[in-house]
Amino acid sequence: MAALLRSARLLKCSPALLLQVTGNTRHAPAAGRLYSGAVGTPHVGLCVQQRGLVKDEPSVAVRSKQAQQFDWALAKLDSSVRRTGRVTKTLLLHIFHDICRTGYPSGNQALLMLRSCGSLLPEVPLVERIELSQRIWDKLQELGATYDVSHYNALLKTYLQNEFRFSPTDFLAKMEAANVQPNRVTYQRLIAAYCEVGDIEGASTILGFMKSKDLPITEAVFNSLATGHARARDMDSAEGILSVMKGAGIEPGPDTYLSLLNVYAEKGDFAKMKQTLEMVENADIHLMDRDLMQVVFSLTKAGHQQYVPEIVERMHHERGYVPDAMNLCLSLITHGHEETAFSVLKSFTGLLVQSQTSDSPDLGNFFLRHCVNMDKSVENIVRFCKDLKDSGLHSSPLQFTLQCSLEAKKTGMAVELMRRMKEEGVPLRPHYFWPLFTHYQKEKNISGTLQALRAMQELGVASDMDTFSIYILPSFPSVDSARTSLKEAGIDVDANILIAAELRAEASRGNLAGLFSLKPLLKSPLHLLLQITELLCKDPRFNSTEPETSENVAYFLYNLIDSMNETEVHSKEEQLREYFGLLKNMNISISLNIFRGIRNILESYQVPELVKEIACFHVVKYGGCWSVTSHHSKPVVSICVSMCVVELCLSHQKLERALELKILYEADMTPAAYAMLINLCCRHDNAEEALKLKMELARKDSEVALDAQKYVALVRVLSKHGKLEEAIDMLKEMKEKDVQLRDGTISLLTLTMNTAAMKGDANSIRRLQEAIFTLGLAKPSSNLCSPLITCYLESGNYAGAFDATVEVHKQYNQMPKIHDLICGLVEKGDAELLQNVVEFLSQERGEMMMLYDLYFAFLQTGRYKEARKIIETPGLRARPTRLQWFAEKCIAAQQMEPLENMVDMTVKLFECDRDDMYHCLLRLCKETNDWQKAEATWMKMQEENLAPRERTLRLLADILKNNDKEVPFEVPEAYDMLKEAGSTGMVLGPAPYDTLIKALLAKGNIEDAMAVKNIATDHVPEFSLSDNANSLLIVSQVKRCQMKDALGTLKGMLQADQVPSQLAITRLVQGLASEGNTQDIQEVEALVKTLGSIKLSSMLFVNNAALAHIKNEDIDSAVELLQSFYIQNTDNQKSSISFVFRKVLDANNDAALDKLSAMVERLCNHFASYRAATDLFLMYLDTGRTEEAKFLLQVLCCILLPVQAAKIKALSELIPDFTEKENIYSHLVKCCGLDKDFSSAKALYERMQAEGVKADELTLKRLALLYKEAGEPVPFEEPPESFSFYADKLKKQRSESMEPADC
Repeated sequence: MAALLRSARLLKCSPALLLQVTGNTRHAPAAGRLYSGAVGTPHVGLCVQQRGLVKDEPSVAVRSKQAQQFDWALAKLDSSVRRTGRVTKTLLLHIFHDICRTGYPSGNQALLMLRSCGSLLPEVPLVERIELSQRIWDKLQELGATYDVSHYNALLKTYLQNEFRFSPTDFLAKMEAANVQPNRVTYQRLIAAYCEVGDIEGASTILGFMKSKDLPITEAVFNSLATGHARARDMDSAEGILSVMKGAGIEPGPDTYLSLLNVYAEKGDFAKMKQTLEMVENADIHLMDRDLMQVVFSLTKAGHQQYVPEIVERMHHERGYVPDAMNLCLSLITHGHEETAFSVLKSFTGLLVQSQTSDSPDLGNFFLRHCVNMDKSVENIVRFCKDLKDSGLHSSPLQFTLQCSLEAKKTGMAVELMRRMKEEGVPLRPHYFWPLFTHYQKEKNISGTLQALRAMQELGVASDMDTFSIYILPSFPSVDSARTSLKEAGIDVDANILIAAELRAEASRGNLAGLFSLKPLLKSPLHLLLQITELLCKDPRFNSTEPETSENVAYFLYNLIDSMNETEVHSKEEQLREYFGLLKNMNISISLNIFRGIRNILESYQVPELVKEIACFHVVKYGGCWSVTSHHSKPVVSICVSMCVVELCLSHQKLERALELKILYEADMTPAAYAMLINLCCRHDNAEEALKLKMELARKDSEVALDAQKYVALVRVLSKHGKLEEAIDMLKEMKEKDVQLRDGTISLLTLTMNTAAMKGDANSIRRLQEAIFTLGLAKPSSNLCSPLITCYLESGNYAGAFDATVEVHKQYNQMPKIHDLICGLVEKGDAELLQNVVEFLSQERGEMMMLYDLYFAFLQTGRYKEARKIIETPGLRARPTRLQWFAEKCIAAQQMEPLENMVDMTVKLFECDRDDMYHCLLRLCKETNDWQKAEATWMKMQEENLAPRERTLRLLADILKNNDKEVPFEVPEAYDMLKEAGSTGMVLGPAPYDTLIKALLAKGNIEDAMAVKNIATDHVPEFSLSDNANSLLIVSQVKRCQMKDALGTLKGMLQADQVPSQLAITRLVQGLASEGNTQDIQEVEALVKTLGSIKLSSMLFVNNAALAHIKNEDIDSAVELLQSFYIQNTDNQKSSISFVFRKVLDANNDAALDKLSAMVERLCNHFASYRAATDLFLMYLDTGRTEEAKFLLQVLCCILLPVQAAKIKALSELIPDFTEKENIYSHLVKCCGLDKDFSSAKALYERMQAEGVKADELTLKRLALLYKEAGEPVPFEEPPESFSFYADKLKKQRSESMEPADC
């Protein structure tokens, strides 16, 4: 083809002859969306295979990761385009660098990047866009991206949008050299390239070639020819394109008339423009505002700005007008037409004013910023600012423009703007210069720093201490060099400010000697410190706030302590104590953060006396000691009662027993126990008891609030049983106590109202909705509003459902169940009511949304003929979210027929993503295992000449493979590719090797994985394992107990700036714990702290460090670690150590279990910390150790209140199958002894005799004492030894009974 074009100059071809095409199908223009491909017709292309030379065909795993990265990049760019209609160069480069860093770019990623280098970058000059596109092309190709014809087409589009002049002949030759065959889109864009420069001969040659290949001639070709004839100064032929199109059976569309308008705009023929606009109106064709903006741009570029206002007046201000107009302004500024851009800006600021919510308007920020970035003259910028301010559109345009110039590091412009601000009486602040100083400081540009400082003085801006200490002095190697440079530059600085800045600078650098050297005339360092402190604290030049709260003092004090090492602190401890004592007399108070910082430093240096001294500086009393009294406001027996209630509630079968327990211990019931009982009553549908319990709880403590789920459960059960007022009261209480609803609880509210809907109770639904929305518990949503409509639909009352829909929309701006309503009316055949619904939808949601609603209803009810008429409505565009919604609905209901019809009908729908449509259809084929339908779908995709995404091909391949059918295309695997490459001698890139290594490591095959790594290194010297591969290597090494190797791999990853996976770190720490390696666990914890992006369990290191101590038989250290963890911070009460208990129980380590159980009792007894006890209790239950669980419950009941004999007795009755009755009776006898209750003890002994319960010697000793004190004979032989003897003996027996049986 390239050779053909070279010889075409010898021929004289007439385009009119070449345009004699057959058929009357109108071909839609290419979609302009970021992710859309060229829209064509189901004609046969030039060739099936259109790939270039394949370097490295990625594996399935790599392609999967590429697809994920592509989706991420697409979402980023698409979000930007949806919001603003453009992409910033910063965002594009960020995605580009991320793709390069990750490596192995896919073809889709390359295509996405190339398509973003054109008109989506209005803020970037054309030359820079071309350079960027070429840079992306070369770099991604270097990284292994495979380019096919779509990439070359995208590059062509970029050339066209950026007005880049290139040789189509050379471009085709480049494609031929890469073994890539051009397709119809390639030829269309090459024609456009020829026409851009008025080369009709070149365009005619390609037209002839397309004709010989029977390729369709689309509207886009005619549009290009109109432009080409005009630029060849043949206006008659350009205008004649319309009749040629009609003769070819193609009706001119908006793009054709837009091409003519642009042609006339370039000529400045406004009369013809008006005539063309009238033709458009008469032809009932709609030109969008975006189209007219292209005309404005063409007029301005051609120097005919005088006609711009008339075109602007014709705009309809459609949805999306403002971002499009902003992009027009940006493009005009970029091309040097800021005056026209400003006139366009002022034409749509009225729309922006309506959306302005602040009292200080800031309209035009984007305009001013871009003027600064494009280095427009200060005169023009100041004039624009004045106009914006005088018009009331911007409150402080000059200040904002100054900010932009400072951020852009444009010193000259910034200084000039500040000079203008000063002339207008706007006060200048020192911090205006800080961005300049920061920039110069980073670049070590001393001359720039001096220049900015000189500008400050020329403008009369006094430099304060912050400016000097933070932004000026750090630019110099030392304070002396700064002083010298300032003097040589002739810059006068207030001596006191410079001294204070030097003090802060030296303190921040940790230079204690430098601090002391600043005042050599003072008698001692202590006097120096005091004078520095007094200067910072009391001098109004340095401290405008209250002296006692001076931040300067706190800053100086922290840096002073931080600059001293441990030796210096110990050697100067007396001086520091004296210094702190003197500061105490000055009533110094510092912030909490700085106080903690100083305290932590001093504690690490082990100087407790200094810690005590520093404590006096802060208004909050220093100390974190646990107060036993403050943490035992509730007796432990109450906690035990709550635990019993919880245990009984969890069984779901013991509501009556739980209520009995509640009656016995009503005085000791905690809010948590009430909450569990209320929830259980709701589960059992017991509205009366649930409400009663809630009222009791409110009487006991009116401040207590339930969680959202329990409140909603109450609302549900109360409303279900007709207690609507009480249910609404619960909602009001939620509002009063600020109980927040989450998605899960909101769903429960919807379920509650749906229950009322099934009963036809519309009044209850309205009351509940009104309460929920009025109180602000939840925002009105489709789900929350739908029950009211459902109520009428279930009874077949469609008129009522419509009235309810109008009501809900009016009150809450929601329109739920509209699809169900329309479907019901279509099936019923109620045309009159359906017409009312359609008119309502059209008025409230717009005609397009109404058409989609009607379309889906026809599809759902099988009215496919009517549905096709709807979807073929002129001007209707694809709505991806709506189409996806209906597709998901069909997939969920396994409705193949309506989904298949939708896919067929949307083939010509503008901007419809055909791959998405077929992917949904194939998903349903997989759900129904219908391989015949999948195979037929594949044939339709080929007829459409569709290039499906890899996810679609993989899905189709899975369906066929699962049914033992041949896959008609290749889906290569990593192993197959490497095998084939080895047999053919092909040199592969890094992608296949990395994938195979990960596959081998996933199976634990380290040796083979490392062998493949060595091979890869030989063929690709720069090869290295990816993040995922290294993470898998760590896991495999841990499985083989190669802990040192695993730790080395982790360190290597961090050094290479790689991020290990959460699983890899977790397995490594657990592996170290199994070996008792506490030191390496601490090292891993320190390494991982540098990674902020990994979400690890908060207890990973604590639990495994404890297990490591236990492994080393250092149980005391484990206990100390866990106990200190709970008692040092109340926030840790939510953290669980179940993992430790599980490991200890699984290992049958009774020695560790004994000490951990003792720790649990201590935490409950002395520190009111119950999380560990709960963990152990639940772990006992989880492992089937019910006896240990009951024993733990028994022990906890007797920690603080042994006198509660009646309660212990009641507990034992509620748990009749409790086997350790000796322990219960022993505790009861002890309680009787403490209460001196002989009658109860006597009755208890008689009961023990009757039940055959054998009493231990300590219990008999206690009973004997009670009999003697009552003056009655002892009915058994009293044990002869003392109480302490039998207590020690019993303790020893219990200890021995816990030893393993096989010891």
